[in-house]
Amino acid sequence: MADELAGKTIGERIQIIRERRGKSRPVVAGLVGRSPEWLKAVEKGRLHTPRWEKLVELASALGVRDVAELTGGAPLGGFTERCSHDAVPAVREAIEETALTVSAESCPAPAALRERVADAWALWHSSPTPRKSVGRVLPQIIRDGRTAVRMLDGAQRREAHVALSAAYALAEQLLAWVADSALLWLAADRCMTSAELADDPAALAGAAWVVGNVWRATGREDDAVRLVDDAAALLEPRLDSADDSVRALWGACRLHGAISAARTGREGDALRRLDQAEAMADRLPQRYAHPWTLFGRANAAVTSVSVQVDLRRSASAIDAAEQVDPDSVPSVDRRARLWLETARAYHQRKDRAATLHVLQRAVQAGEESMRCHPLARGIAGELVTSGGGMVRTEARLLAGRLGVTV
Repeated sequence: MADELAGKTIGERIQIIRERRGKSRPVVAGLVGRSPEWLKAVEKGRLHTPRWEKLVELASALGVRDVAELTGGAPLGGFTERCSHDAVPAVREAIEETALTVSAESCPAPAALRERVADAWALWHSSPTPRKSVGRVLPQIIRDGRTAVRMLDGAQRREAHVALSAAYALAEQLLAWVADSALLWLAADRCMTSAELADDPAALAGAAWVVGNVWRATGREDDAVRLVDDAAALLEPRLDSADDSVRALWGACRLHGAISAARTGREGDALRRLDQAEAMADRLPQRYAHPWTLFGRANAAVTSVSVQVDLRRSASAIDAAEQVDPDSVPSVDRRARLWLETARAYHQRKDRAATLHVLQRAVQAGEESMRCHPLARGIAGELVTSGGGMVRTEARLLAGRLGVTV
């Protein structure tokens, strides 16, 4: 089988094997918990190669004994493997440790705790090394927040839970791509638990945004869409009377849903949510940005690029990117992501020289962020192995900066 399908993409191999087994697309898709449209998009190359876990499920559904029959022996780890970061151990310890006794003398005031969390979020967006910088302050904030919710009562305790939920949300951002999935899930779950105990709609919506990030990263895009849609519905009765942060969280949930829908090939759902988010961004002040999600006009424009790339509409993605002024994006990490998403668009078009140039800009904008991102590492590695002689030398230097051994 492998020799017979030599040169075929993974999507093509899946389709050929499925048809030879006499299995319909709806049946196979149902067996792996996906829609027929998703499987068609995978087979036709309109979506990224499924994660290893999903490929294993597809192999089982198709009745093949070795995932290599689907991949043709193509490497799926290597360039896209998760990297580590020195900030993780201290954050892990703060999240996992169990303090059976706490001292009232060390209990911080809720208002001071919220201010420290806000400062940490601002540091995350402004630092050229966000994980390193936030990793120095976040563990103690988490510890103090856990102490506060143990010692305080009533409204003060709920306020402390709002702050602690925001701290766990920041932990999820720091841990993404650099920590094991169990720790990432624990941070997201504690974020939601604190939001529930705070009984605050904005905190609940923010926590849904966080949990949705983890669900999307682990192949549960449909669950992520449902969750952020529920969060947006929770906020809708408050949109006219609340402050800008509530409207921004609603918009962030719409952007979140747009990306998640795009990754499963649901173009209409993705573009509709994107339009709704952009309309909400226009209701906010010109340079407003939510302190967590950065939702505002600039971030909506950046997300538009991501959605177009995930829909495999590379020309539209490049057009959207050309409309964004990188200096208007109020975050080092997000500016780097804008360049990365644009590099992905050129990569889809097999324009190796443009891909290399734009990925270099991404690394210049935020080297730590790109070292931690599997897409940046994956593209850099592929440019070395498949980019051709024109780009190979510079690509190898770039891969080295990202910690990719080729």
